[in-house]
Amino acid sequence: MVSNERYNSHHLHKSRLNKTIFHLSHLKTLTTFPQMARKSSVLQRAAIAVVSVIAIYAILNASVSRSLPSSSDLPRQLIREEERELKAPIQPKVKVYMYDLPKRFTYGMIEQHAIVRGGGGGLEKKPLDVTALKYPGHQHMHEWYLFSDLNRPESDRSGSPIARVLDPAEADLFFVPVFSSLSLIVNAGRPVDPGSGYSDEKMQDGLIDWLERQEWWRRNGGRDHVIPAGDPNALYRIMDRVKNAVLLVADFGRLGPDQGSFVKDVVIPYSHRVNIFTGEIGVESRNTLLFFMGNRYRKDGGKVRDLLFQVLEKEGDVTIKHGTQSRENRRAATKGMHTSKFCLNPAGDTPSACRLFDSIVSLCVPVIVSDSIELPFEDVIDYRKFSIFVESNVALKPGFLVKKLRKIGTKKILEYQREMKSVRRYFDYGNPNGAVKEIWRQVSQKLPLIKLMSNRDKRLVLRNSTEPDCSCLCTNQTGVITSI
Repeated sequence: MVSNERYNSHHLHKSRLNKTIFHLSHLKTLTTFPQMARKSSVLQRAAIAVVSVIAIYAILNASVSRSLPSSSDLPRQLIREEERELKAPIQPKVKVYMYDLPKRFTYGMIEQHAIVRGGGGGLEKKPLDVTALKYPGHQHMHEWYLFSDLNRPESDRSGSPIARVLDPAEADLFFVPVFSSLSLIVNAGRPVDPGSGYSDEKMQDGLIDWLERQEWWRRNGGRDHVIPAGDPNALYRIMDRVKNAVLLVADFGRLGPDQGSFVKDVVIPYSHRVNIFTGEIGVESRNTLLFFMGNRYRKDGGKVRDLLFQVLEKEGDVTIKHGTQSRENRRAATKGMHTSKFCLNPAGDTPSACRLFDSIVSLCVPVIVSDSIELPFEDVIDYRKFSIFVESNVALKPGFLVKKLRKIGTKKILEYQREMKSVRRYFDYGNPNGAVKEIWRQVSQKLPLIKLMSNRDKRLVLRNSTEPDCSCLCTNQTGVITSI
C-alpha cells in the first residue's frame, strides 16, 4: 500500500516537472522574437533561470516530504510496533510433577524429630495426622518451603515460573520432596541404640530403592528430576546414584566434580536465622565496626575462623564471639548484626554458611573471607554492590582488615545498605516474591540442557573416560580477587 502511494506520487511530480519545463521552454521561445529588445531578452533569460530553479526545488521537496512519515504518523507506527510485541507468544510455564513420596521421607521425619526430643506429645504411642505437625526451624528450610509451595492451589501461586501437574505424563520435570537436610538432624548427636530409632542412612537407602523403581526416573536416568540437598552432607550415601538430577545445594564443598556443577544444579540460599532488620538505613545506631558470632573451630576451609579470632579479638571496635546454635545465641546475634556496620562471613566446614544471609537481612555489610564460596542467583545479583570480598591470606595479615574497613565512609556504607535492602527479598523464603520463586526460576532454566543431555545420552555408545563430563563446568582456578 505504502509502495503504491510512493510510486504514484513520484510519477505525479515527474509529470508536473515536465509540464513546467515545457512552459518555460515555450516562454523562452517567445523571447526570441526579433521585435524584442536585446536588453529585455537578457533580463527575461535570467528571470526564467531563477523561476526554473525555484520550481524544481519546490517539486522535489514536496516529493521527498510525502515519501517520509509525518510527525502525526509516528505515534501510529509506534502503536503498531507495540501491538506486534504484545502479540508475541507468551512462554509457557514449566510443568512440574511432585511425587507423592511415602510419608517416612517427609512428614514422618518431622514426627521422628519431635519424638527424639520428647516433644511428640505421645506421638510414639498413638496414630495421628502427621501432616499437622510443624516443620522444625533450622538453616536448611528450603525443602519445606518448596514442598509447601507445590501443595498450594495454582490460584495462590500467581507469578510462579512453574505449574504443578498431577499427571506425570504431562510433566517437564519431576520434584522429589524428600526432607534430606532435616534427616541429618533428627538425632542431632543423640546416641541411638543399634537396631532402633531413626537412621539417616536407612532413609537414604530406602529413598533410592523407591526412586529406581519409578518409571519416570528410569526413563532418563533421573536427569529430569529435582532433588533438594541443601545441607552439604545431605544424601552423601547415595549421591553417586542421584547425581544426574538437578540438585538444590548450598555449595559444592562436599560434592565431587562428577557429582555437582553450575551447569546442571542450582545454588540456593540458607534460611536466615536472625530477625529481619525493619529500621531505616543508617549508621547512627551501628556503633560496632565488625561483628561475628559463631563456632570458632571448624574443619577444612573453616580453620580460617580460629586464625581470624586470633587477629581480631583484641581490636576495640570489633565484636567476635564463639557461639553455637541456640535461641539465646540467635537473639544475641540478631542484636549484634543490627547494631554493626560490617559482619564477618568466614568459611565454615564448607565454603558457605547461613551467616551471610543473616547479614543481608540485617543490612550489615558482609565481609566475605571464603575463597571458594558459591552464591545463589548471581545471574540477577551482583554481590560486589553490597559485599566486601577479601582473600583469606590477606585477611589474616595483622591490622589489614580493620584498617580497610575503617577507611570506608558513611556514604559508601549507605550505598551498600540500599542495595541490600533492594535484594534481600531473594533470600527470604517467606516472601511471596522471594527465594522460592527465584529457585523455581533457576530450575526452569535448566530444562533445555536437561532435554539436550537426555537425548545425547540415548545415542551415545557406553564408554570409559577419565575426562570431565561435558555437563561439568570448571571455574577459573587462577582468578584474581579485584575487591582487595
